[in-house]
Amino acid sequence: MRIAGFRKLSLLDYPEKLCATVFTPGCNFRCPFCHNASLVREQKPGVRFQDELDEEEVLSFLEKRAGLLDGVCVTGGEPLLWPDLEEFISRVKALGFPVKLDTNGSFPERLEALLDRGLVDYVAMDIKNSLPNYRRTIGVDCFDASRIERSVNLLREGKAEYEFRTTLARELHDAESIAEIGRWLDGSPVYSLQAFCGDGDLLGDGLSAFSKEETEAFKELVRGNFGCVHIRGI
Repeated sequence: MRIAGFRKLSLLDYPEKLCATVFTPGCNFRCPFCHNASLVREQKPGVRFQDELDEEEVLSFLEKRAGLLDGVCVTGGEPLLWPDLEEFISRVKALGFPVKLDTNGSFPERLEALLDRGLVDYVAMDIKNSLPNYRRTIGVDCFDASRIERSVNLLREGKAEYEFRTTLARELHDAESIAEIGRWLDGSPVYSLQAFCGDGDLLGDGLSAFSKEETEAFKELVRGNFGCVHIRGI
C-alpha cells in the first residue's frame, strides 16, 4: 500500500491512545478546507511522493513498538481509495494494535468489509455538511450522497466505536446546516466540531473560521442529538 507520510508518535489522532499515524495519498474529494493538500492532489501514475515510505519499513517499525504504542491511526487523504488497505490493516492487527480509520465515508463497500472482518476498532467519519449542501462542500459536482448515508448507517450498527466530525467554515456552514446534521445523525455517540484553520497546506482559499462563541452556539444547538459533542481546534 502507498504510504505518503508516517507520524511515529501522536497523542491526538486516536482518542485516549498513544498511537502512530499512517497517511495515505490521494482523495476523491476536493474540500477547500482540507489541510493536507499535497496528499490529496492527483499524482502521476508510478510517481512516488518525495517522502513516500515503504510499507515493510512502516510495519517493521510498528513491530518494534508493540507493547509501547496503544494503537495505529490510518488517515489521509482518503485511505479507502486503496484496495490493498484491507491487507495492510490485517498485518497491523496481526501485530496486536487496535486500528482507527479516518474516512470521508464515500466507499461504503470497503468500509463494510473492514467492519465485518473486525479490522477496525474505531472510525472517525467526516460529515462535510448537511446532505443538501454536500456537493458544494466537497468540491465535486457528480457525487451520489447516498453513499455517505450508507456509511453512516453502517457505523450506527455498532460493529466498531465511531464518531462523526465536521470542519466548520463560515462560507460553507450555518446554524441551519448544523441543525440538519444533528437531526440526521440523532442518537449517535460522539460528534466533533472542528474549527477551520487557515494556516498550512490548504487545498482552497477564501474561507474563514467561526469565533469561539459561535462554535459554542453550534455545540449547544446539537447537544441533545448526541451522547457527547466536542469542540476541537479552539
